Amino acid sequence: MNCGDRFRQTLPESRRVVVKVGSRVIVGKTGRPDMARIRVLVSQLASMRRKGYEVVVVSSGAIAAGMEALKIAERPMSVPDIQMCAAVGQGRLMAKYTSEFDKEKILVGQMLLTHDDFDHKIRLANMRRAMDHMLRSGIIPIINENDVVADEELKAYMSLGDNDHLASLVVRQVRADLLVMLSTVDGLRAPVNGGRTVRVPYVEKIGKDIMKLVRPPEAGGISKGGMDSKLRAALACTKAGCNVVVANGRKKDVLRNVISGCDEGTLFIASPD
Repeated sequence: MNCGDRFRQTLPESRRVVVKVGSRVIVGKTGRPDMARIRVLVSQLASMRRKGYEVVVVSSGAIAAGMEALKIAERPMSVPDIQMCAAVGQGRLMAKYTSEFDKEKILVGQMLLTHDDFDHKIRLANMRRAMDHMLRSGIIPIINENDVVADEELKAYMSLGDNDHLASLVVRQVRADLLVMLSTVDGLRAPVNGGRTVRVPYVEKIGKDIMKLVRPPEAGGISKGGMDSKLRAALACTKAGCNVVVANGRKKDVLRNVISGCDEGTLFIASPD
């Protein structure tokens, strides 16, 4: 694999890295957390921490884990059902992360946030201070949307979109240098001759031509994100001076490859206004 090209040569120099983990990366088809995938992911995150990177994890999967426990086949559409699944699943998911990070001798801390937390000055200041203190103390914050307390207005109009938008908000608060969004695709894809699509290795500017390459996600299913929400998150982050990589979280050594500057996924290059 090609590593260290001119577009990615600065990625290893990143200091603070936010890693967003999509539901389907760590959850099986039934909704049950996939311990093998979580174990591999934690191993790579722990390796990054030991190398000196300050790491923040934004992880989806709580609602899916709750769906499995409650034997619900499709993602609920009503707010009470979503809240119920989140309440049941969040503890289960966090317990899995804690257990695996304990094996790596790394402490983690849970933070549950809503859109309103970013609009309230005092809450925002408290959140930023807490995350900064955890990072300086070598603790990895694990963040998720607090679906348990989100009200109907929040869910209808301010949904954080499978945590893609949440990750972009966190990036700006912790002043991250790099956001890695792990999904089940190997990055942005563009059509070529014959109807095939190929991975786009890098994007220098997210304009209308890039946005036209994707469609908004369909309703239903375990995950509510998609490349559309990832592009919007990437746009916000690159404007804030943060590089973004969208990559396949199920691939072996994906985080190691990204942080080493290898040609993994699609790089969206920071382009502050």
